[in-house]
Amino acid sequence: MEPAVSRFRHIAIEGAIGVGKTTLARRLAAHFGAELLLEQAGDNPYLGRYYDDPAGYAFQTQVFFLFQRLRQVAALAQPGMFSPAVVSDFMFAKDALFARMTLSDDEFTLYGQMYGQAEARVPQPDLIIWLQAPVFTLLSRIQRRGIAIEQRIDAAYLERLVAAYATYFETFDGAPVLVVQTEHFHPAGREADFQRLIGQIGAITGPRAFLGAPDEPRLS
Repeated sequence: MEPAVSRFRHIAIEGAIGVGKTTLARRLAAHFGAELLLEQAGDNPYLGRYYDDPAGYAFQTQVFFLFQRLRQVAALAQPGMFSPAVVSDFMFAKDALFARMTLSDDEFTLYGQMYGQAEARVPQPDLIIWLQAPVFTLLSRIQRRGIAIEQRIDAAYLERLVAAYATYFETFDGAPVLVVQTEHFHPAGREADFQRLIGQIGAITGPRAFLGAPDEPRLS
C-alpha cells in the first residue's frame, strides 16, 4: 500500500467547471486502486432548465444536488464500506458554495436549514486537491470537451465561481489542501507531471502545498 493511501482515506478533487477534476480523479483512483466517486450532474432533471432560467430553477437544482451528493458521500462515514482509499471529483461542501452563488437570500436561508442537517452526517475528506486555471483556460476546455449543457456557461459566471472557491479555501482548515495550477502543469495527461503530483501527495505534512505555479512555493 502506498503511504498516501494509508494517510489519506478520502482524497477529494475540487475546482471550477472545466478545470479537469474528473479526469484526474479517474487517474488517481486507478493509480491507488481506490474507489472512484464521481458527481452525477447529468442526473439532475433541473440543470438544463436552470441554465435557461436561473431565477426560476436555482432552488430546485440546488436541493436536488444537495440530496444527491449526500447519498453519495454518506457511506464514507461507515468504515469498511469502501476500499482502503476513495477518490472523488467533488467535496460535499461545494454544494453550499454553489448555493450561495445561485440562490436568493430567502432561498439560501431555507436551503441552509437543510444543508446544516445534512452536513453533520458527512465527514471531511482527508486531503483536498484544489485545481486552478485562469478563466480563459477554463472556457477553452469547456468548449473543447463539447458538453452541450456547458456551452451556456460564460466568463462572468466562471469568474464568480473562481472567486467563490478562493474565498472558501482562504479560511478552510478542515483538511490539508494541495493547490495545483493546471494552466501549464497537466497531471491528468502528462506522466512526468502525474508522478510529481503523486510525490507531492506523499510528502504533504502541513496545511498547504503547491504545484504548477511558475514561482511554486515549497511545502508549508
